[in-house]
Amino acid sequence: MSNHRVVCWDCGADVADPYVNVCPECGGLLTVKMDLEELKGKRPADLRSRPIGVWRYYPFMPVDPEHKVSIQEGGTPLYRTDALAKELGMKEAYVKFEGLNPTGSFKDRGMTVGVSHAKELGAGTVGCASTGNTSASLAAYAAKAGMKCAVFLPSGKVAMGKLAQALFFGAKVLSVDGNFDDALALARKMADERKLYLLNSINPYRPEGQKSVLFEIMDQLDYCIPDRIILPVGNAANIWAVYKALTELREVGWIDRMPRLTGIQAEGSAPVASAFRSKSEDFVPEPNPETIATAIRIGNPVSGRKALRAIYSTGGFCTTVTDEEIISAQQLLGRKEGVCVEPASAASVAGLRKLRSEGIIQEDERVVCICTGNGLKDPDSIINNCAPPVRCRNSVEDAERILSS
Repeated sequence: MSNHRVVCWDCGADVADPYVNVCPECGGLLTVKMDLEELKGKRPADLRSRPIGVWRYYPFMPVDPEHKVSIQEGGTPLYRTDALAKELGMKEAYVKFEGLNPTGSFKDRGMTVGVSHAKELGAGTVGCASTGNTSASLAAYAAKAGMKCAVFLPSGKVAMGKLAQALFFGAKVLSVDGNFDDALALARKMADERKLYLLNSINPYRPEGQKSVLFEIMDQLDYCIPDRIILPVGNAANIWAVYKALTELREVGWIDRMPRLTGIQAEGSAPVASAFRSKSEDFVPEPNPETIATAIRIGNPVSGRKALRAIYSTGGFCTTVTDEEIISAQQLLGRKEGVCVEPASAASVAGLRKLRSEGIIQEDERVVCICTGNGLKDPDSIINNCAPPVRCRNSVEDAERILSS
């Protein structure tokens, strides 16, 4: 295995047991501390002999790349969205489209590292609780690794495109009475009893793969540091992973400042945004979160405190957007830029639009919105919010009449 330690994020204790997901000493969250000494004195170009993707950045990953379980994840496009920027009165805006990962979401970045680590440990069964994207990704990587996979889904709260993937890749899917937090509690009990290796974002190895989205953004901008990076926030591991990547780049001397990290939550599922408004370093869980953006419908985010640290430490911001603002932003991105994202992804663009209108984001900022999943993950939300097909007789005249109306 690569040179790293697992430590408690809260008390700093070293944690030796590879199967625990919280600190045995204080019950705190865990994180990985990489030994990056070999990278000091090197430059980003030293990694560019490998194709762009998660494993280009292997010195930052806590898994030996010889043991990797990969489906060629990462390497997603960074679109310069000039039409969107013009619409919002900005000079420069970008969208990092994670929907073009192998299973259609950013979760593949974390899963390639998480499942690779599970393989190193000799785990036979992996599992997760999920609102959709995590389950689809884990099922695919477990299939690639030849492992059994158990998925715990909140009953009736998952988009069909995501459930179909988990089933297709051969996972055992358990529909749990309750919401995401109930499903996660059951999965964690199973992990505590060593019946599976848990690969939710509470696992400290998952965010290590997710760091790669920041490394790619920096590569694609040729290390011109953006002023702000905007992310949807659900379970909150992604914004923490981006922050951790920034701290590591600064540690090795590849950047000298950080972008302002800005988290966007749905109005009906906003414990982190509520904490930010009250200037708190902790959040109060929401028992009944509700939003059309199912991927961020999470009332008790595992990495919520880490997200707040990331936002405060970079001088960032956190706010909410309504479901109507999310759908409007989803359609704006599709009709101005030809990019199809799921509702949770559109939250970052909705947040950009809102914060620009409020004057919090300035005209001259270089902003990157991370859009986490493909629109075809949740086709019902698209169909339900677009005009239906128009009935047309089989004639040129009728087609012309419809097109000119």
